[in-house]
Amino acid sequence: MKTADIIHETYSALLSNKVRTGLTMLGIIIGIGSVITMVAIGQGAQGTIESSIQSLGSNLIQVMPGMQGGPGSQISQGRGSARTLTYDDALAIADEISLVQAVAPELSGRYQVTGKGTNTNTSIVGTTAAYSTVRNLTIAEGTFISDQHLHSLSKVAVLGPTARDDLFGEGASVVEQTIRINSMQFKIIGVTTEKGGTGFSSQDDMIFIPLTSAQKFLAGDSYVSNISVQVTNADMMTLAQQDITNLLLDRHNIADPTEADFSTLNQNDIVAMASDTTQTFTILLAAVAGISLIVGGIGIMNMMLTTVTERTREIGLRKAVGAKRQDVSRQFLAEAIVLTLVGGFLGVILGITLSLGMKYLGIIQTEISIGSILLAFGVSAGIGIIFGYYPARQAAGLNPIDALRYE
Repeated sequence: MKTADIIHETYSALLSNKVRTGLTMLGIIIGIGSVITMVAIGQGAQGTIESSIQSLGSNLIQVMPGMQGGPGSQISQGRGSARTLTYDDALAIADEISLVQAVAPELSGRYQVTGKGTNTNTSIVGTTAAYSTVRNLTIAEGTFISDQHLHSLSKVAVLGPTARDDLFGEGASVVEQTIRINSMQFKIIGVTTEKGGTGFSSQDDMIFIPLTSAQKFLAGDSYVSNISVQVTNADMMTLAQQDITNLLLDRHNIADPTEADFSTLNQNDIVAMASDTTQTFTILLAAVAGISLIVGGIGIMNMMLTTVTERTREIGLRKAVGAKRQDVSRQFLAEAIVLTLVGGFLGVILGITLSLGMKYLGIIQTEISIGSILLAFGVSAGIGIIFGYYPARQAAGLNPIDALRYE
């Protein structure tokens, strides 16, 4: 049988019962569309998480206070609330480690802030002029904290856009106005550019003041709650992390690293951990969606077996006039493959449409992967061959005499 004859017969057979053909393809369409959409959601989540981490600063190492604990400890003791790091530690890191580009110590806490007839409870971050460089912070209006503000214990503040909106109204011009933090008056000198993000760690919902002012007027102590270190080169992150650890161990007179009263966190490690988590999440989503592909394949096998039964006399007649086993087998296999390929193509369109639609409507961030499209389409073709082979073999194995007698 010629290829043109197979194509013509396949076309005629599938269109002879359009409703059944359409319903059979629907399983493949939904399966392929689901796989592409789920993978796009997973990769979109991965991109969002990585972007959020990178927005906090590039080549970043975080130094946090608190005992790390010995082997078998479930949590670090006092991490984030301990008072084992000082401003002098930050200065030492900046002065003595050549791989460090900038250092920004922080003293953060939540305080009640009052504006013009309004108030909010938000994060107050005492820091230095280097913070804007280390944490990729830009100014939309006014200026950021300067070294002069630190030296003179100035009561000045830089507002995040969310904090500004909560206190003065959306988009208000607030430079030169004042706010009260913990009943003390601070003059607003700037507003940061919106970066997005939600929760306690969002830089949009923070107010920045000079570190020395935060230590004297809010905390009443010289400790810092965190030190952000920017390394000159991403390839040197691990080495710089070790140098920082060694320096602080020496400054704190600690001989055993397991007894350190601080811990360091490498931004690359955070990104890698987040990537591993989201990749596992993506694989899980794709696996769940892939089940519908298997169901669609079973539907194709069911339809083809039914078709073989309905066309038993036709098969017997073909074999009686000289059709070979491989001719009949190729005919039915071609029908199964066409079903899955057409269904796969429509499924790809459905998956792309759903992914772009969710992203456009702002429901969730998605990222369409060419690899997932090719994989899904290849799987659909494989399903056509696998689930179409058995019905095709059944048809090819029919005895022509018995087939002609079939009622």
